Amino acid sequence: MKLQISTWLQNLGIASSIASLFTLFFRLSDFEWITKSVYHIPVFFVILFLVSLIIAEDVRKICKRIFWYEKRKVKRPIWQVGIGFIFFLAQISMVMVFSKELTQPQLGGMPLFLVFAFMNAFILTIIYEEIFYRTSN
Repeated sequence: MKLQISTWLQNLGIASSIASLFTLFFRLSDFEWITKSVYHIPVFFVILFLVSLIIAEDVRKICKRIFWYEKRKVKRPIWQVGIGFIFFLAQISMVMVFSKELTQPQLGGMPLFLVFAFMNAFILTIIYEEIFYRTSN
């Protein structure tokens, strides 16, 4: 059961990242219908999110093949970087689509939302590992 929830959370993060990034890219275009929203949620985001949920599993498997995850003797470090990146990218993309005003504050020249996203991704990776990948000693 834990493995299914873990895979589901990873796929959810990948799908939200894909949908948010494509929504952001297409929002910058000249197509007016892409900017339509209902209750401040872009309609284009909802459509892409549903489509991305279908392909998220394949995207996750392709990334495992690219980094030769199954052939590695020590699989843990690449897994930690992978899940941390999913958390980081999902946070950044959601801020860029839903809370554009949070991208303005700076911390020493770096956008503050990037700093918070990095810290949150680190903490979420540790929490995720404690929940799903405990070692039984």
